[in-house]
Amino acid sequence: MDLLLPLLLVALLIPMFLGVRRQKREMAKVTDMQDALKVGDRVVTTSGLFGTVVELDDSTVDLEIAEEVVTTWLRKSVLEVRNEDEATDTEAAEAEAEDAVPADTATPAEAADDAPRLTKD
Repeated sequence: MDLLLPLLLVALLIPMFLGVRRQKREMAKVTDMQDALKVGDRVVTTSGLFGTVVELDDSTVDLEIAEEVVTTWLRKSVLEVRNEDEATDTEAAEAEAEDAVPADTATPAEAADDAPRLTKD
């Protein structure tokens, strides 16, 4: 009974310690990525905005989000750098998913006939 409390404390502290280490590693990777930004990188911000880096400062980054539309963001708001290979792979996978419609799916008119009615009509 005397060993139960120390064993419980150890069992609770080990996962917490490992979680903190993992979180620090992830934060270090994100910080390194934000410090390694260069002009021409295609990036995604934390709010989901896609853009291309056109100018860098110590704490800010200017992103071109459309032709001749440049906005200024904090470096910390850059979530990830998108490689052209990843972007084309993702677009190709999305196009395949749209093309791969099962043959036995009902058309909208057929689905409307089979749908339950909410009114007494």
